[in-house]
Amino acid sequence: MSDPAPLSEFCRRVELSRLGNRVAIYPIVASAEERLALARRFDLLALDHLEAEVQLQRMGERSVRLEGRLVAKVVQACVVTLEPVANELAERFTVLFGAEEPRSRVVLEPEGEIVEPIDGDSIDIGEAVVQQLASLLDPYPRAAGAYLEAPYSDGVGC
Repeated sequence: MSDPAPLSEFCRRVELSRLGNRVAIYPIVASAEERLALARRFDLLALDHLEAEVQLQRMGERSVRLEGRLVAKVVQACVVTLEPVANELAERFTVLFGAEEPRSRVVLEPEGEIVEPIDGDSIDIGEAVVQQLASLLDPYPRAAGAYLEAPYSDGVGC
């Protein structure tokens, strides 16, 4: 028997057996402890706010569409000065979950949308929100006016 997957810092598991044929709506808000743990996970100076509204809808016996909206307030370190850079994020997103086919991926649209595997008999909507948050973080945050000076060039090699 294998060990269960480690829990996310923002774990919100929904059992598939509880989903009917109608859209189920889940408003979720991260606690102070969860925000602190997520800030450590993503090397943020602070995660002052994280909330989402998630809608789940069955797309078949073992397929679920998650449509969500997240709102977050993050503080990252400037890559030049290390000064705090505050940013407000708001985004709508969709994640598709389905039974994983051995050694294959399921493509739903020509753009190559991949179906995430369902982990057992439930899905973690909190981790889906966290993954979307991660994709929205600025990989190179800069404080206003912060820049790197170009190295001196004497014209050689130009």
